[in-house]
Amino acid sequence: MKAKTRSVTLVLLGAVVGGSLTIGQHVMGARSANELPLEQMRTFTDVFTRIKNDYVEEVSDEDLLEYAIRGMLHGLDPHSAYLNTEEFNELRIGTTGEFGGLGIEVGMEDGFVKVVSPIDDTPAARAGILSGDLIIRLDDTPVKGLSLNDAVKLMRGKPGSKLTLTIIREGADKPLTIDIKRDIIKVTSVRNRMLDDDYGYLRISNFQTKTTTDMLKAVKSMKEEAGGSLKGLVLDLRNNPGGVLSGAVGVSDAFLNEGMIVYTDGREDDSKLRYDATNGDVLDGAPLVILVNGGSASASEIVAGAMQDHGRGIILGSKTFGKGSVQTIQDLPAGGAVKLTTSRYYTPGGRSIQALGIVPDITTKPGSWIRPESENFSALTESSLPGALSNTTLEEAEEAIEGEAGEAGDENAEDNLVYDDYQLYEALNLLKGLTILSKKSS
Repeated sequence: MKAKTRSVTLVLLGAVVGGSLTIGQHVMGARSANELPLEQMRTFTDVFTRIKNDYVEEVSDEDLLEYAIRGMLHGLDPHSAYLNTEEFNELRIGTTGEFGGLGIEVGMEDGFVKVVSPIDDTPAARAGILSGDLIIRLDDTPVKGLSLNDAVKLMRGKPGSKLTLTIIREGADKPLTIDIKRDIIKVTSVRNRMLDDDYGYLRISNFQTKTTTDMLKAVKSMKEEAGGSLKGLVLDLRNNPGGVLSGAVGVSDAFLNEGMIVYTDGREDDSKLRYDATNGDVLDGAPLVILVNGGSASASEIVAGAMQDHGRGIILGSKTFGKGSVQTIQDLPAGGAVKLTTSRYYTPGGRSIQALGIVPDITTKPGSWIRPESENFSALTESSLPGALSNTTLEEAEEAIEGEAGEAGDENAEDNLVYDDYQLYEALNLLKGLTILSKKSS
């Protein structure tokens, strides 16, 4: 989530090559925190030697040491990892918004690749991959036993080439097979459009270094389209897997005038950080509704947590992913880098959402409405009953309603919002209710 660069010492190599002298000098006394455990190092050396001598195939020292480094980091948590030079370069490219692959944010769960969330407008999203899907096979290769890096390598490939995913999905009675064509993934992190009656919609698909700037431009554009100000805004963070910390802080700051946004706490002093809002609410106090779901993770949860704790917006949707840790990227002198979990983050109210997630203020699951088969169907009303009493103003009222409908015409796409995106439909209704309430209380 947080990209940070600094040089570190590759401890494992020093331990294998020259660490025995240091260990030997302290065997008789109490071992300090920086000394290596003698018995465990002997075991490591023994296993290393057995593999070199007895394994069915010859393995180079370099490969064995890299495997050991990867295993050491993998055993810490799902997010710490060793990145060789190629993987490190791919990570840096990914934070800028363009990379090759299928377009899914993934992690490991029980030996399988778990989809954290599909990225908007990518092959994976178009193929119907969902947050929470477990990938068990890539073409003919079982995922069980692969490292996450190895699985990612198999998922990447030449644009236009095809990959068959076998997935397990909650609620499905058997594994699903999905064919996807690889493509160059160009992630546009911010999208926006106007909803009806001067309400804005802002979609952030992930947090990049330029997300805050793009978001401010999008809000400015919508305000101009609305004649100077918005009545309210829906901020859509569903299936947003996170990204850089600065993006989450910048987006949160845009809606707050003061107060803490997030703070991080870890063992090292430089992992203890606090981020506060600066004066200036881009919406000038207009109502805000934030949409989240199980694919909203990490940086998305920082934004949702800050808005919730400050009472700045209403969180609507389903419980978020629950990634409450910060990873720093530390480059290595010999090349590559270590992605290491160095701190936990906390919401302004002091909450750690690690493995808990953000619980929405209003829980709304995705729903589906069946579109009416006939547009000519109309509900039964008093005026349709035989012999109903007439109303002298009825004809004028009907003409006025027809006139308003004619002005809206086909341009009002929100007529179908209830069918296309029920959660967004509910968010818009909530915004309208908040607007009415604020007018009555003022």
